[in-house]
Amino acid sequence: MTRAFAIYGKEDKIMKLIDTTQAVGHVLCHDITQILPGKSKGPVFKKGHVVTEEDIPVLLSVGKEHLYVWEKTEGMLHEDEAAEILRRICMGGSTAMTASLPAEGKIEIRAAIDGLLKIDREKLMAVNSLGEMMIATVHGDYPVKKGDKLAGTRVIPLVIEEEKMRRAREVAGQEPILSILPFRHVRYGLVTTGNEVAAGRIEDAFGPVLRKKMSEYDTECMGQVILPDDREKITEAVQNFAEAGADLVLCSGGMSVDPDDKTPGAIRDTGAKIISYGAPVLPGAMFLLGYLTRPSGDRDGRTVPVLGLPGCIMYAKRTIFDLVLPRVLAGERLGREELSRYGEGGLCLSCETCHFPNCGFGK
Repeated sequence: MTRAFAIYGKEDKIMKLIDTTQAVGHVLCHDITQILPGKSKGPVFKKGHVVTEEDIPVLLSVGKEHLYVWEKTEGMLHEDEAAEILRRICMGGSTAMTASLPAEGKIEIRAAIDGLLKIDREKLMAVNSLGEMMIATVHGDYPVKKGDKLAGTRVIPLVIEEEKMRRAREVAGQEPILSILPFRHVRYGLVTTGNEVAAGRIEDAFGPVLRKKMSEYDTECMGQVILPDDREKITEAVQNFAEAGADLVLCSGGMSVDPDDKTPGAIRDTGAKIISYGAPVLPGAMFLLGYLTRPSGDRDGRTVPVLGLPGCIMYAKRTIFDLVLPRVLAGERLGREELSRYGEGGLCLSCETCHFPNCGFGK
């Protein structure tokens, strides 16, 4: 028995549905998946396979009493052809990512370098809103390592109109949805404040924690200065690091609203442009972000990010610092709006009670 199959009610004869016992010599239009519980799942026959007599028992054993065989129709694309279009929409010609070959209409995209994953969320939404196709990604603005899975694409039906895929390319525009900003080599200075630390009454706890966090990236510590809560001395220390060529200055301690805490005012006194004092993140609300213009004649004319870090850095495993740091190291210049977006998801519940996938804190 041979029947024409009209997909989703369309009259186009795209595939034929035939009895498996009559399939010898026909070309499969899609992969045939075999699932062995607890062992494996994968295609037992690939798209384009010409069915032989010996294949019939195998096909019947995986529950395929009928098969769809391909009849190429103008204006229609096979799922794997369409999946390749979605791959190009995601990554373009980027060498910072790799992609698997299409299989059952799916393509997997992975990072080829370490860096900061960026996602054009509006384009992603636009493509996914078209229907009959999907792109699923991990969270953007977080660090990824070479080999990490970034996205998966899939076309839902076995075949899809070429016009719909043209529309997907149109809404996605010329630039790919995904990109990876490589991390730069960054030289940083530490300015630690607190009368009790400077006087030696307690041991500095900020330095070891910050050095450990920074060692996760390609960074170089230029040194650490430990100062009392003296506004002028703190200002001078930040400026000295900037003049010495620091790419980043981290100020720890003295960030609360206590009258004795001088760090926020000292950072302002450097002439830095303060983006925000305070962030909608717990732990880490008393966070300050500013940018200090380097002295004239500087080697590259960039500005120096100056981060005022709250006390929670000493004891909390992950804080606002872990969300912002990768973006700074990738060369992004953050504004107040970017910091404000951290409000959603900015309350850390600890991994023991949360388990949210790809959480910035959890990393």
